[in-house]
Amino acid sequence: MINSKLLENNIICSENLYKGACVKIKNNNNTFQVIGLNQEKKICWVREWPFNCNSKKTFALNISQITIQVLCSNDFTNEVIG
Repeated sequence: MINSKLLENNIICSENLYKGACVKIKNNNNTFQVIGLNQEKKICWVREWPFNCNSKKTFALNISQITIQVLCSNDFTNEVIG
């Protein structure tokens, strides 16, 4: 998997973050997708990736909690497809 670090000297480079990006966050091994950004307040909204149609759980997160940007996988489960 290709990783693109968003950290520069332990400071998040939020200008590299974009809506639709897949990321990893501190203290969690799951992948999340950015669905909204507020650069001014340094907040983003994320949901777990791959997206589960049965769950609409999104949450706000301080951008400093993002550790790396990762390649979004196309590994969809049967729940997502069917």
